[in-house]
Amino acid sequence: MIVRMKQLSLVVLEKYREESLLDLRRLGLLHVKYIKSPQSSIIDSLGQQIEDTQKALLIISQYHPRDREEKYIDKKSILPLAAQIISWNKQREDCFQEKENIENKISWYKDWGEFSASSLKDLARQGIYIRLYKCSKKELGVLSKASAVEVIKKQGSNYNIAVVSLMNEHQINLPEVIPPDEDLPILKKQLKAIADKISSIDNLLMEKASYRRAFLNDLTNLQKSLDFNRVKSGMQEEGEISCLQGFMPAGEVVRLVNLANRKGWAYLIQEPDNPQEVPTLIRNPRWLRIIEPVFKFMGTLPGYNEMDISFSFLLFFSLFFALLIGDAGYGLVFLLITYLLRKRISRLPPEPFILMYVLSFAAIIWGALSGTWFGAETIAELPILKTMIVGRLNSFIDINQPFMMYICFLIGALHLSLAHTSIALRIINSLRALAQLGWILIIWGLFFIAGNLVLGKELFRYTAVMFFSGIGLVLLFSHPQKNILKGLGITLADLPLRVISSFSDIISYLRLFAVGYATVAVASSFNNMALRIGFGNILGGFSSSVILFLGHGLNILLGLMAVIVHGIRLNMLEFSSHLGMQWSGIEYKPFRE
Repeated sequence: MIVRMKQLSLVVLEKYREESLLDLRRLGLLHVKYIKSPQSSIIDSLGQQIEDTQKALLIISQYHPRDREEKYIDKKSILPLAAQIISWNKQREDCFQEKENIENKISWYKDWGEFSASSLKDLARQGIYIRLYKCSKKELGVLSKASAVEVIKKQGSNYNIAVVSLMNEHQINLPEVIPPDEDLPILKKQLKAIADKISSIDNLLMEKASYRRAFLNDLTNLQKSLDFNRVKSGMQEEGEISCLQGFMPAGEVVRLVNLANRKGWAYLIQEPDNPQEVPTLIRNPRWLRIIEPVFKFMGTLPGYNEMDISFSFLLFFSLFFALLIGDAGYGLVFLLITYLLRKRISRLPPEPFILMYVLSFAAIIWGALSGTWFGAETIAELPILKTMIVGRLNSFIDINQPFMMYICFLIGALHLSLAHTSIALRIINSLRALAQLGWILIIWGLFFIAGNLVLGKELFRYTAVMFFSGIGLVLLFSHPQKNILKGLGITLADLPLRVISSFSDIISYLRLFAVGYATVAVASSFNNMALRIGFGNILGGFSSSVILFLGHGLNILLGLMAVIVHGIRLNMLEFSSHLGMQWSGIEYKPFRE
């Protein structure tokens, strides 16, 4: 449920501004709305300090301290230490760049051999010029007739050659290869010196890795200080008074009023004048909060004036998960993995694990009803498991496929009808609620049309009545106003496209059948592949086991990807579009300690 908010305007004396903000921060209820853009030299300085501290923390987090004991230093020493760490890291990066350059020069000698580059310069001073080239066999034959040529190395079809001349003129039509300025022994010494310097810097950074906790604590304090100064700078000053605005849950207003009365603040509490600015706070029962990790994973939040779809999302997402995975054996695997992870990582919040328990049981139930256990029909034939199978849902009976497609259309019609019913209940006192009733009739008309066109089912006798009655209600009541023709014109402008889109949305639910059936087919194929090899000997048994493990592992991963792509999509796109959701919410972030 989206919590109703109140808008607060608070006026305090300028000389008590900081004290008042500290009191507000301790209260921890107000989501601040900046009256003006928060800008100041303090904010800029704190931002830079946070950036430097984060950089230093990121650098030392790559190292494991020699001793596990965390070290602490005083607050004044944190920033200088951060600057030192950043400087060392910059030196380290420069060393690696220099190391790469030296290694490139050393690799040159591997191609051309170990000779002294300085000797070439000495010979040039005495009038003997040696130049280096790369050439083909054909070019080598031509050069050998006209110049003194020494083949240094053959590399494939090319040759590394040295041309000796008594003239200091470049007369050969080939690009000259320039040797490094330093001799190989000097380069090797430089490389060792660079490696020693890198090692020395690594030791320094490893030593400072023990201060990670100190950096984290300081980062928290800097962020709190930054938030405080942003709020302070974002207030409006008028003479001796300062004004602050924000939003808070309506149920918490009494606490703020009591504080304001004790402190002598002037305040105005009213309904928000612009819903687009109001943050969204969702409070649900504990059992429903298990779906919140999915919303966080998607990074989605409904707007303040939109609807919280947590319950319907959880209900249909569980159903979609069951249909897309479609295998009770896989459900058992998810259940076991979730249990083991929860036992091993007990410090994490319980919601993701409880959600996986729910989804696992949903997959197990659907797999049992459809007779699918690791894609093996023989397992489903076991006496206890066989009694659980619903004949029309059996995955291994091909004539059931049209019925399963029909079930998917039915799920789609129910899902989309729920969206329009939710809107109708929200505006029940408005004529526009009749337009939502019209959309429900259109959706069910399209449901019967889809069954006829795709599955060849006989058209329901009242389909046309439902469809055109729905069209009429939508035309008349989507934009009710005194000028009926104007309202009809507004609605008619996009009605055909919306009807076509609704038909496409219903058809889109076929993905549940297609992916679920593919999961069963792939599992069955790997089973058959393993059975063809057999378990008659050690090699065959090992090969078959590897095929089963890798095959079913891959199938499970593909199934999970399908849940993310299709299961979430049907809720976030098809359902949400019929619900009019924009997911434009601003997260409620109160000003607090």
